[in-house]
Amino acid sequence: MNFSMVKYTIGRLLQVEAILLVAPLVVSLIYREEWKYPFSFLSISLLLLTIGYLLSSKKPIKKNMFAKEGFIIVSLSWILLSFFGSLPFVINGDIPRLIDAFFETSSGFTTTGSSILTDVEALAQSSLFWRSFTHLIGGMGILVFALAILPQIESESVHIMKAEVPGPVFGKLVSKLSSSARILYKIYLILTAVVVILLLFGGMNFFDALLHAFGAAGTGGFGIKNGSIASYDSAYIDYVLSFSMLIFGVNFNLFYLVLIGQIKEVLKSEELRWYIGIVLAAVTLICLNLFSHYDSFWRMLRDAFFSVSSIITTTGFSTADFGSWPVFSQTVLIILMFFGASAGSTAGGLKISRVAILWKTAVSEFKRNANPNRIVTIKYEGKPLDKEVKHSVTNYFVIYMIIFFALLLLISFDAPDFTSAFSAVAATFNNIGPGLGTVGPLASFAHASDFSKLVLSFAMIAGRLEIFPILILFNRNTWRKHI
Repeated sequence: MNFSMVKYTIGRLLQVEAILLVAPLVVSLIYREEWKYPFSFLSISLLLLTIGYLLSSKKPIKKNMFAKEGFIIVSLSWILLSFFGSLPFVINGDIPRLIDAFFETSSGFTTTGSSILTDVEALAQSSLFWRSFTHLIGGMGILVFALAILPQIESESVHIMKAEVPGPVFGKLVSKLSSSARILYKIYLILTAVVVILLLFGGMNFFDALLHAFGAAGTGGFGIKNGSIASYDSAYIDYVLSFSMLIFGVNFNLFYLVLIGQIKEVLKSEELRWYIGIVLAAVTLICLNLFSHYDSFWRMLRDAFFSVSSIITTTGFSTADFGSWPVFSQTVLIILMFFGASAGSTAGGLKISRVAILWKTAVSEFKRNANPNRIVTIKYEGKPLDKEVKHSVTNYFVIYMIIFFALLLLISFDAPDFTSAFSAVAATFNNIGPGLGTVGPLASFAHASDFSKLVLSFAMIAGRLEIFPILILFNRNTWRKHI
């Protein structure tokens, strides 16, 4: 283990967070908030600069970094950035309890959107901004952001990208990793700006439009109104956010292909076709089930489309209380929670690519058992599926289910009912936000015990990093020094 490289990189990342905290500091000054708000952001920013300097002041002699170092850097940085990012809430008193603040900030950075707040409108503007700003940074990845602005940590950083970027297969856009990171962030920020402009046309003020664009871009879903998006009661805003969430659930590599004119390659994307097909099928099924529960067809379609877009992209915005919908509709949404959107997007969940590969593997096994002499070739994206990818997807799914049920068992100690426990784990582990029962779209996680909040905070970070970095962090053998 190259401890010096791990320490150096984490030091640089803490300095990045210190710079990010300047944004809510400026917001607090613009809105002329009480002194405790600018002080809370300034003090933690200075603390992070100091700790970051102490950790990274001495450049490591050996800069080689392997998969193990990449996993450790990613998992440690997400935990530390969530911890330090929660401290301003504690200092300014908007979220006075550290466990609550850590849960909220972990939910922000992991773009989960689950909240312990019962009255979000009571927060100061700067706290609301920082809370939603974590979605924007965490959406594409904290370390991808760092690579985009700190190319000095380029050396062997492919292992960092592999550990943080979701999906079964990792690929660079261009040969240099920092250039890939900058391309991704340019696309990401341009699309976010477009969402802001479209929301402004819908009558939102700039502050609201900016924060909701952060939530849609990072597929996070922190609302700034107690009624979430339903508070605006606007069909235009609902549809803008619905399509925005779906767009940010697309693999960002496809946007790059559009930029370089390879639109035909985009249309050939099998994952994209699966993604669109699942969305259309889910909306159709829910509409058929809700037909007798709505007086207006268009209102039903609007709520169904928004809810499907929000859940499959793991955003978590809400316009309707789907917890009061028929069980069939709720079941469809629960299934979508596990599916998630595309690999290489800002969404959580298993990812559509894994779902497609698992389905094709199951079908091939059925055909092979029906006709043992038959040679069945699994194709994905028009090419024969590599056995290594197939095995990694299957193994990931098995580990995913083991961790899911372990989390469910832990939460069941103080959960009020099975529906609430199951959906709480599904909502946090898959980075969705709201669940069903006592953690439904009109409720929060405020009632959960401190133990459950810590477990679910772990679930959010583990789910966002796709399990392995966190498991490796807590593996005793990881910390043996080999270098």
